[in-house]
Amino acid sequence: MRQVVLDTETTGLSWEKGNRIVEIGCIELLERRPTGRRFQRHLDPERDMEAGAQEVTGLTREFLAGKPKFAQVCDEFLDFVRGAELVIHNADFDVGFIDYELSLLGPHYGRLRDHAGVLDTLALARERYPGQRNSLDALCRRLGVDNAHRKLHGALLDAELLAEVFLAMTSGQGDLALAPETPTHAAAALAALHDAAHAGAARTRVLRAGADELERHRARLQKIAAKAGGRLVWPADEAADADAGAAVALRG
Repeated sequence: MRQVVLDTETTGLSWEKGNRIVEIGCIELLERRPTGRRFQRHLDPERDMEAGAQEVTGLTREFLAGKPKFAQVCDEFLDFVRGAELVIHNADFDVGFIDYELSLLGPHYGRLRDHAGVLDTLALARERYPGQRNSLDALCRRLGVDNAHRKLHGALLDAELLAEVFLAMTSGQGDLALAPETPTHAAAALAALHDAAHAGAARTRVLRAGADELERHRARLQKIAAKAGGRLVWPADEAADADAGAAVALRG
């Protein structure tokens, strides 16, 4: 299954007010593993950044001036996501902005969902952790994803963090590829015991009773028989024969 983890940064919170996308960041997953393929572009929004957006992203109108416009990267972006399942945190926000950008280019581009499926990790997190904070930062803390380097919001950085959060949040859902490739401690211990047993067996020496020992054994049994009234439960000859075939195992 091909998935693309996606995030955007924008000039403000509402595309209905004419805000635009200033960065797109995408990470490709194939069978839940990062492939190394990425798509990231800063974009010239052709307008000023709102104060709040500039503060959280660190992006300025001056920095974005001269960057490609959305129209110039649109086809490349759609080619990258086409046919994939898009993994997006608070998908309505990002999808709304992308659909707005597509609408500015003409109806023949359609909507984002015409090109790819969408999975909203915010909705997924609210199902998993009802009543708790489910922002990306909160999920990083809850799931042990290191986000200490996230000083500012960035589309590619946030897509990388979301990919880790998504994989951690959905681990165990038939993802056999994430099983450890090294033996568990229990398996290693069993293997060590098995090896030790075989090594010990290889060092075993077999010693058989000699003729003198058998004779002394018979004499001992005769004395026991005399004290018991001349009767043995196990006749001396049979006992001696059994001893002749017996082996004493000694560890070398």
